Amino acid sequence: MTPHPFVRISAAAFAAALVLGGCAGQVEAPHAAAALPASGPVTFWTGFRDHPHGYLTAENTPNAANFLPPPPAEGSLREQADIAAYREMRALEGTERWAIARADNEIETPGAPRAFDCALGFKFEPEKMPTLTLLMGKMLGDLEMIQTPAKKGYFRKRPFVVESLPTCIAPESWLAASGSYPSGHSALGWAWSLVLAELAPDRADQILRRGLAYGESRAVCGFHYPSDVEAGRIVGATIVTRLKADPAFQADFAKARIEFEAVRAAATQAAPACPASLARQPW
Repeated sequence: MTPHPFVRISAAAFAAALVLGGCAGQVEAPHAAAALPASGPVTFWTGFRDHPHGYLTAENTPNAANFLPPPPAEGSLREQADIAAYREMRALEGTERWAIARADNEIETPGAPRAFDCALGFKFEPEKMPTLTLLMGKMLGDLEMIQTPAKKGYFRKRPFVVESLPTCIAPESWLAASGSYPSGHSALGWAWSLVLAELAPDRADQILRRGLAYGESRAVCGFHYPSDVEAGRIVGATIVTRLKADPAFQADFAKARIEFEAVRAAATQAAPACPASLARQPW
């Protein structure tokens, strides 16, 4: 199978993601958690390439081409603002925010959710939360079905294709051939943050801000315009809304909650606070 385009990432970028998700200090256990019920082994999510399908089917999946507005028209004020933002964010090259954007290129589980360590307040450990990791990974399959008609239908050229300026990672050829609108990273980051905020409502502010920043990293990188990122969030909210009505998702979410609470209750170290650069929208 041809590797999914979102999956490609350098070893250095993945290492950076792990460093940014490091832990230190003490964390207060929220409350005692129940043990995971014995219901047979849980399949650990091993990647989109091995499991390209999510919870939804082609018959019951929303179509982003039917509900998203088109991208900004050529020459419009919104397009001009997008281009100006793209140019201005090139000044972030070499900064902490640039490095975080490079790490946020990772979109596949089990590695990608570690971007939320600082927002959760403890280390995301996939091996201890296999159902949650599986759930978050399968959401990528749902994203692909929902967004693909819009990406292909609108086929907006990416910023670096229109105007070649520095990007946080050297873009491969497949990226230029993929539509810029909407941003898939932004969609999944926002969808993940909505799920995680429901699991840890006391950390919702931090989690949601990190979910926004995960999408904003795509504009920092130079792979998307701000309006692509904002459209992605609409898609992300759509994913979660539709999955809320899916029995299989809800069953996995119930198990994931038990795993999550058990790991959080047992945590003895807290992740450092999210970097201050993530608290500000970069455009």
